[in-house]
Amino acid sequence: MGGVQGSVKFPGLSLYSASKAAVAVMTEVLAEELRPRGIHVNCLAPGSIKTEMFREAFLGVDEAFDPEELAEFISDFAEYGFEFFNGKILPVSVTTP
Repeated sequence: MGGVQGSVKFPGLSLYSASKAAVAVMTEVLAEELRPRGIHVNCLAPGSIKTEMFREAFLGVDEAFDPEELAEFISDFAEYGFEFFNGKILPVSVTTP
C-alpha cells in the first residue's frame, strides 16, 4: 500500500512519505517486469484510516475508513478488481487527512 503524489504532506513524516514513494515506483517497475507472465501489480493508496498512529499524528481530524472497511475493499480488489489495472497507484480515499 502506498501514498499518493499530490496529497497533503506533513512535517515529521519525510521517511514515511519516502517509503510510500518507493512503493509507487516499485509497483510500476514490477508491473512491467511481470507483465509477460500475466501477473498484475498495483498499489492501493488509502487515505485516512482509524489507527492509533493516525489519531496521534492528526488530533481532531475525522478519519474516513475503519480498518475493517478497508480490509474488505482490499480483499474484493485482490479477488476481482485487479484485472482492470496494471502498474497503477490507485487512491482509495474520500479525504486527504
